[in-house]
Parts: sequence; C-alpha cells; structure tokens
Amino acid sequence: MGAPKTDLRGVLRRWGRLGVLGFGGPQAHTALLREMMVQREGWMSPEEFQDAVAATSLLPGPASTQLAIYCARVADGTIGGIVGGLAFILPGFVLIVALSALFLGHSENAVLLGAAAGAVAAAVVVIAAAGVGFARGYSSRRGFALVRTVAYALAAGVVTLTSGPWVLAVLLGAGVIELALRLRAAPAMLAVVAAHASVPGLVWVAFKVGALSFGGGLVIIPLMQHDVVSAHHWLTEKQFADAVALGQLTPGPVVLTVAVVGYAAAGVWGATLAATVAFLPSFLFVLLGAGRFEELRHRPGPRAFLDGAGPAAVGAIFGAALLLAPQAFSTWWQPIVIVVAVVMLVRGRGSFAALAMGLVVGLVAGIA
Repeated sequence: MGAPKTDLRGVLRRWGRLGVLGFGGPQAHTALLREMMVQREGWMSPEEFQDAVAATSLLPGPASTQLAIYCARVADGTIGGIVGGLAFILPGFVLIVALSALFLGHSENAVLLGAAAGAVAAAVVVIAAAGVGFARGYSSRRGFALVRTVAYALAAGVVTLTSGPWVLAVLLGAGVIELALRLRAAPAMLAVVAAHASVPGLVWVAFKVGALSFGGGLVIIPLMQHDVVSAHHWLTEKQFADAVALGQLTPGPVVLTVAVVGYAAAGVWGATLAATVAFLPSFLFVLLGAGRFEELRHRPGPRAFLDGAGPAAVGAIFGAALLLAPQAFSTWWQPIVIVVAVVMLVRGRGSFAALAMGLVVGLVAGIA
C-alpha cells in the first residue's frame, strides 16, 4: 500500500467535507472521490481508481461507502479507513435523524426540498463529468477489446435506466465474459434471505441492507419496503416514501434511509442501532480484504474480470446521470444551476464547489 499519503486530520477534513456536501447518491460520491484521489491529490492512478470502483460495486452493501473507506485506507492505512468512513457517514446520519422527527407525519419543508433540487441539478453535472473522466481511462483500447468495452458500458447504462437493481448482473456478466475470453473460465454466485420482528427484526433488516444487498443505493428500497411497511408496520406507505426522500435529501450514503426506519421503530437508539448494523459489514469487507486487493488486481484472472466490470461501471454512471436528469429540470431555476455548474467544472473550480453552489441556490429558492 505504501507510505501514508496524509495524517488523520487530513482524512477527517477531506472525508468530512465529502460527508457534508456528498449530495446526489453513489455516482456523485464516486465522482467526488475520483476528483480528490486521482485529479487533486494524485494518491491513486486512474486505473487503480477504476478497479476500486468495479470491485466495490460487486460487494454486498453500499458501494460508495465501501469506496470511501477503501480510499481513506489508501490515504492513511486501516485507522484512516475507519476515520474516513465514519466522517463520510456521520454528518448525514445526524441530519437524517434530526429530520426524521420533522418529516414523519408532518408536511414537506419547502426550504429542504429546494436545497435538494439545487443539489440534484449540480449532481447531474458532477456525475456526467465523472463518467467522461472514467471513459478516458479506456480510450487506449483498440479493435475487439474496444467493441466489448463500449458494449459493456452501453448495456450497464441501459439497464441502469430501465431496471436499476439488475445493473449488478451486467457488471458480473461483463466481468465473467472478459474472464472467459481470456482464461476460458467463469465463476459466479449470489444469495438472498428473508426476515422477522421487533428489535431483532430491526437488526435483521439493517443487516440485509448492509451485508446482503448487492448494488447499494436505491437497490435497498424494495429490499426494505415489505419488512418495514407490511411485516413490522413501523411506517405507513406515505411515511416510507418520506423516509426514502430523506435518504436522497441528505448528504452521504443513501443507505442512511435505514436510520429513518430505526428511528420509527425505536427512536434515536433504534436509528443508531440500524445504522451501525447496516454499515459495519462495509468496514469489515473493505478493511479486511483491502490488503489483498492490490495483489489480486495484477493476477490474470481478477485483472480480466475487472477489465470487463470496469467499463460496465462507467456505463452505470452515465445511466445514473440520465436517470437523475428529469429531477434536474422540475423547476425553472434548476437549468441555471446546471449551466453554472458546467462553467465551474470547466474552469476547474471542482465538484465540491459545484454541489455547494447548487445547495445554496436551492436554499435561497426554497426560502423565496
């Protein structure tokens, strides 16, 4: 892994900023991490980062959280990974628990909705720009390899737009095809489980979200809905929709939606328990396995698999930008945010600045 790139204060500052301004979901988080790790700090090469994205996308649980933990580990070892992961998660957790009491059973807040609309408009630009950056990493491929790369990306983009949870199958399929073409071999496995009641029920729901759900992000919504609404009756359909909205309104990982469920089931203690159970597997998966990742990515088999899964991940990023696009044109002022965000990125102001601008414009629009 090499010498630490920064100290714990540096990790806390950088990943804390990501936790505060990380609006827009997993693809926006990936874009922000790439800008920091590859472009601004130079702590990872484009290829290393692309491989990390492909690998964490295939792990169960929230992919962007696992990517954030992995990048923090690259920056300052195992302790850095823990500190960075917590700094990424905790700002959104505190905010979503505070908002749970406000939103559950109450009317929507125009200021918060305006802030979310502004952040989403800026996030579309940030995500699309990240997709372009990733795509450049595969521009050197030629011939049939280039054809396969484009096919993997297009397939993942289309599936992201039409049936999001199945994008994992495309990533796995692309990796297996590439592996089979190079090594004449192809492994693949997946597993799913069901649930029961009360605090053990809450722990089980949170564990499924964090350790048994592949794809992370919005994939957790159908996974939770039956247990939360029908089986345990912790939330009504309307309240569950509000919980999903809160997960998208707040910065940090969308999986923080599980904290709203925990709050509904058992107050602040329930929210803390649910978030802890949901995110602990991500820390364990990454911190226990990261030491072998660098070695594995240079072996022929894993290398071939990542060469297939990587372009598929790029396609999924572009698909996510297109999926968010309608939400970025729902008010008259959001196109202005998009234009300003594009200008800011072209002039090198950075993704964090673009997202902060969108948030501020949205807050002002919500107040007005």
